[in-house]
Amino acid sequence: MSERSAAPGGLALVESLVNTLDIETGADLLDTPEGRYRLGVTEAGLAEARELREALRAALLAHAGHPPHRTVTPLDTLLARAPLYVTVDDHDGSARLAAADTGPLPSRIAAAVAEALVAGTWTRLKACQAETCHWAYYDRSPAGRGRWCSMQVCGARAKMRRYRAKEQ
Repeated sequence: MSERSAAPGGLALVESLVNTLDIETGADLLDTPEGRYRLGVTEAGLAEARELREALRAALLAHAGHPPHRTVTPLDTLLARAPLYVTVDDHDGSARLAAADTGPLPSRIAAAVAEALVAGTWTRLKACQAETCHWAYYDRSPAGRGRWCSMQVCGARAKMRRYRAKEQ
């Protein structure tokens, strides 16, 4: 939906997972073998991936100052099953958090969130405020106050609704 460039670093994985569902049309990439393969989701892990996707969407809506779109399992509950550990590079001494098990999607998401938290980019990943969208996007605006995934689509629709409401 968005014309924006992908989120930086591991946040691209979070953004990709959230954006597997097009709320407006109901199309879900996780329904396809290609969509699952792209994210490393097995048929057995499908329910867990969907639960994680909606918990992430709720967190991204919160980043944009909006209430959750529905009741979801709290993200911290889901990520508690994906332990992280500290790795230290022998050559330069740099440290980072890494997933204890890099295979499962929740582990990779936990590592991406931890990386973004350290980098200060986690709260810049948001969900579009349009109720028929909630697409994930990375807010690169200087003030960090972006509201829509696309000004040309969701932003224009919201502004047109506001304009029409004034005219009545």
